Amino acid sequence: MFHKEQSKSLTFPLYIAKRYLFTKTSNNAINIITIIASFGVIVGSFALFIILSGFSGLRTFSYSMLDVSDPDIKITTVKGKSFLFDDNIQNILTNNTSIATTSKVIEERVFLEYNDKSEIAYIKGVDENYTKITQIDSSLSQGTWLQRDFKNTAVIGRGISNKLTLGTLNYGEPLTINVPKPGTGFINPRAPFYKLETQIVGIYLGTEDFEGKFVFVDINEAKELLKFRENEITAIEIKLNNLNESDNVAENLQKDLGKDFKVQTKEQLNEVFYKVINTENFVSYLIFTLIVIIALFNVIGAIIMMIIDKKQNLKTLFNLGASIKEIKKIFVLQGFLLTFFGMCIGLFLAIILVFLQKKFELFMIVPNLAYPVEFRFTNLLIVFITITVLGFVAAKIASSRISEEFIDKI
Repeated sequence: MFHKEQSKSLTFPLYIAKRYLFTKTSNNAINIITIIASFGVIVGSFALFIILSGFSGLRTFSYSMLDVSDPDIKITTVKGKSFLFDDNIQNILTNNTSIATTSKVIEERVFLEYNDKSEIAYIKGVDENYTKITQIDSSLSQGTWLQRDFKNTAVIGRGISNKLTLGTLNYGEPLTINVPKPGTGFINPRAPFYKLETQIVGIYLGTEDFEGKFVFVDINEAKELLKFRENEITAIEIKLNNLNESDNVAENLQKDLGKDFKVQTKEQLNEVFYKVINTENFVSYLIFTLIVIIALFNVIGAIIMMIIDKKQNLKTLFNLGASIKEIKKIFVLQGFLLTFFGMCIGLFLAIILVFLQKKFELFMIVPNLAYPVEFRFTNLLIVFITITVLGFVAAKIASSRISEEFIDKI
């Protein structure tokens, strides 16, 4: 019985609300205001979904750039720069079933020389597993990855290449990598550096910082340059079977390895970058939500004008037995429907544009790079909830002026 009464109390206001929404009034000004309100909701929902899709695309694109430069997990030493890769570390990594591949790495700050130009960078010695850890080999704009059949080959970033005016296969002059000789006391001023002369075989792309940071060489050549012992390295980089488990795996590895080692996930390695991306996304959502709120003032105005226009009808309904609550519900539902249909149209147009951008690359950042967008159901849900809730609140505010005193004055 209760459900029947509840259904009846909703069916009657809904029927009247649909009549008021889809039937033109005799007052053209109200029709125009309603159209403007609908257009505002359409544009607001359209813009909000496009912005969220754009930031989703930018986030995915940015994270894909990190896949080139950073591993899922990186292990470094807390004391000093290097450590010995012993059997204990090997057993810990081997027994962890979440780890797909590991790679030994040697990193050190170096001084580069080519012709009359010089640059400060980092040498990064890597083993044959490194291309399984990151996607560095797929990011090459010129040449190939390290050619282990030949000695002293190197791969540099585009930033270093531009600064030194250095391309691939420049056989005339090698790139000289210099490392200051360690130790104290007298150093021969004629030979203050250990040197490694390399031939550039590839140039990689990535983030601006990454492109200007590393010179990749074979790990054995880096050991020879830095005078490291056989099992001495500066880091272990890890590829996981499931990236979503990175936090748990890092925590377990930290416990197993102890306080002498630092275990960091990709997100921890790029903490500032992740915070900036997520903050920009959230701030943009707030800004465009504010625009939607401003647009919904038109909905409030349209409903108030409709209430004034239908004041004689309201008195008739009240005299026929309709309660104030039911009369208010009419205009709440009218505002909700107006917002809902406007939102559906806006989302439909926005989804079409997102798929057109993905397929035909209508908008470009640079001539060879389209603006990245990504369709996500979570973005659809965010827009749906945001517009629906704000539309309901706007309709509630507009209908709040209806009271028994208001109807009695009619």
